[in-house]
Amino acid sequence: MEIKRFEYDFSVCKVADYSKVNLESKFCFIGKTDEEKSLVCLTEDVPDNAVECDGSWKAFRIQGTLDFSLIGILSEISGLLAENKIGIFAVSTYNTDYILTKHENFEKAIHVLKNAGYTIV
Repeated sequence: MEIKRFEYDFSVCKVADYSKVNLESKFCFIGKTDEEKSLVCLTEDVPDNAVECDGSWKAFRIQGTLDFSLIGILSEISGLLAENKIGIFAVSTYNTDYILTKHENFEKAIHVLKNAGYTIV
């Protein structure tokens, strides 16, 4: 399985509303519940109405389109990283999964996955 690494810096935020979110940015993940409005975006695109924000994240994705019948892919990756004391923030889209780690753990995470047989591109 291929893992695509990104060199961008990401931020995980809570926003007052989505009015200032750049929906045309290369990466923009929004999540809304009855308790909060969340945003994962490129650090350079953090809106000025962010209520809370945690920066210094890096990301990679599982390449290709994952069929919904596939089971355990995210679990396997998160388990490998957890065994190596690497925390994650995961975002899923219709096609695939994106995994974010803190900047200081990113290279270690890539190394762990490569050693586990994943192809890094």
